[in-house]
This record gives sequence, C-alpha cells and structure tokens, in this order.
Amino acid sequence: MIAAAYPKGEGAGRLPVGLERMLRIDCLQHWFNLSDPAVEEALYDSRAMREFVGIDLGREPVPDETTICKFRHLLEAHDLGPQILATVNAHLAEQGFKVSTGTIVDATIISAPSSTKNHDGERDPQMHQPKKGNEWHFGIKAHIGVDSRHKSRVRAKVEHPFPVLKVIFGFRKVRYRGLAKNAQRLTVACALVNLFMLRRPLRNDFRAVRACNESRSLHEPC
Repeated sequence: MIAAAYPKGEGAGRLPVGLERMLRIDCLQHWFNLSDPAVEEALYDSRAMREFVGIDLGREPVPDETTICKFRHLLEAHDLGPQILATVNAHLAEQGFKVSTGTIVDATIISAPSSTKNHDGERDPQMHQPKKGNEWHFGIKAHIGVDSRHKSRVRAKVEHPFPVLKVIFGFRKVRYRGLAKNAQRLTVACALVNLFMLRRPLRNDFRAVRACNESRSLHEPC
C-alpha cells in the first residue's frame, strides 16, 4: 500500500532506506512517543529497537532524523493513515476479531501547547478550546468507535482504548501544528492500538498456525 508512493531510488542518487525498515521506525515513534531526532537517538542507544528495525551498526548507520521526517511527510502527503487503519481492521476482521453489528462512539481531549512563545508568536489556529466538566482545555477531540459486541460493561467498552493511546503510547499532547498532521498521527496510532489490544489472541493464533505448519511437514493431519 505504501510502496506505490515510496521512492524507488532510480538513477544515480542514493538508494532509499528499505520501506519495511522505515515503517518499523514509524511504529516505534508511536509506541514510545518519540520525535524524529529522539527515535534516531533511541535506535543508537537501544539494541532491542535496532533488532526490531533490522539495523546492524557494524554494517550501516541508523537513518537520520531528516530521512525519518521525510517518511512521515510521505504518509501525510498521500493521506495513508486512514488506509493503514482500514488495512489493520480488515486483517482483524479476517481473524474474526471485529464484528460490525454496532459501534459505541466516544471522544477524548488531546492537549495542544497553549504557549505563544514560538516562531509565530501565537497558538495553533486550528486547535480549539473544548469544555470538559467545568474545565476548559486547549487542543483537539479524538473520536473513536468501539465494537459494541466486546464482553464488558457498555461504558467501559469505549474507554479501554484511551489508556493505551494516552498512557501506554503517551499520546497526551499533539506533536505538530495543524489538524492534518495530527490526524494522520492519531489514525496510525489507532491502528496500532487495535493491534496492541488484541496482541495476545493474535499471538496465540500465530502459534497455532506455526504448529499446524510444523505438523504438516511431518505428514500429519491438521
């Protein structure tokens, strides 16, 4: 899906970093709430992250923050966030984890910096000031829909993704200016939240498939 928009490295110029590698780096940014320079530094510091991305420092350097930033801008320019979310949800549906019989919708507030001590000397004009209870907040509202057939209390169903998004992934504040960039980040993050919340049954299914393949190799029925 992303490959159609990803540079092919034709000609005499430097070859682009592998697409899967850049996508894995983008996932790390979401999971650990890292900026472009921060994820570059983290990859140099963390062996586990390098192994996940597939980088051997003895053979190659970590992609620099400019390369990482360009990949993020590529996703934004081609509006690939919604396609990534739709692809993940389609995969989950194939695994039997999504039931389309009803949806519960709720929203959470993602804060934005209210300071005017920046290059423009003003707050982000695309952010708003919603009210929650008796308090006013400056930022955006993130709306999500949750499958109504999950086994839990009705109100609790729709609250489960928010702790993953805001506490585990650290998406409490917007990182960029403007709605478009932050919407892309939110959409991809929601795709990763879905995978995170279903990681155990997905892992169990993977183990079952692997065991089945191993038994087939021994000419046993599966």
